[in-house]
Amino acid sequence: MHGVSDHAEPPSSRTAEPYRRPVAAVLFDFHGTLAQVEEPHEWVLAAARECGATLDRIKATSLADRLVTAGRAGGPLPARVPPRLAELWADRDLYEHAHRAAYTGLAETVDAGIEGFAEALYDRVLRPDGWVPYPDTRPVLAALREAGVRVGVVSNIGFDVRPLFAAWDLDGLVDAYALSYEVGRCKPDPGIFLRACGMLGVDPEETVMVGDTPADAGAVAAGCAVLVLPAAGPGRRSGLGAVLDLAVRPPTARG
Repeated sequence: MHGVSDHAEPPSSRTAEPYRRPVAAVLFDFHGTLAQVEEPHEWVLAAARECGATLDRIKATSLADRLVTAGRAGGPLPARVPPRLAELWADRDLYEHAHRAAYTGLAETVDAGIEGFAEALYDRVLRPDGWVPYPDTRPVLAALREAGVRVGVVSNIGFDVRPLFAAWDLDGLVDAYALSYEVGRCKPDPGIFLRACGMLGVDPEETVMVGDTPADAGAVAAGCAVLVLPAAGPGRRSGLGAVLDLAVRPPTARG
């Protein structure tokens, strides 16, 4: 007698779509995810102009290489932190004064021969024209807003990024900012992600964190899903639209 196997898979299980966690909110890292600092040589040229100095491009590029190695706000970690700056460096994302003092102190280790240069370099990071929002940023944030998905910015940072978003006309697309120097917690501490979810009034289980570093993946410990994308250079597409596949677009139907 031929019968149905006890191990046969029910037809419904073969055709059902995989379960997807509902997404009520998306949290974004700032630097390397939504925006990138200006090119290093442009950074140096602009700061020199603020000090009334003129540099040729070759000298600016050479100086920029040395300054990036020493440590630039929004750039890679410094090759070495002098002992006198160690405490400020450790606290840079918790206090505004420590952030400024740490990065101006690192810049001062490079002798450019320009009075006030270290302060001018730091001030570039506070200005909207010292950053380049990724081309993906506006359309992705707008699509999330249209879909009714709440948006937060979660950043390890020692200054207020809200004026930057306002200058870029993106502030209307962001619902909350969880900034480490205001929250008192730094990524990957789950506390900063939980604070962001509380600001948005959403459950972590219905939230996706998008970033570019392992620190952003700390959101998993808070219960969030995580999407990590490699940072792109200024003005290049970052692939940020991948978040829409998680938060907005339904799964592709199978034929």
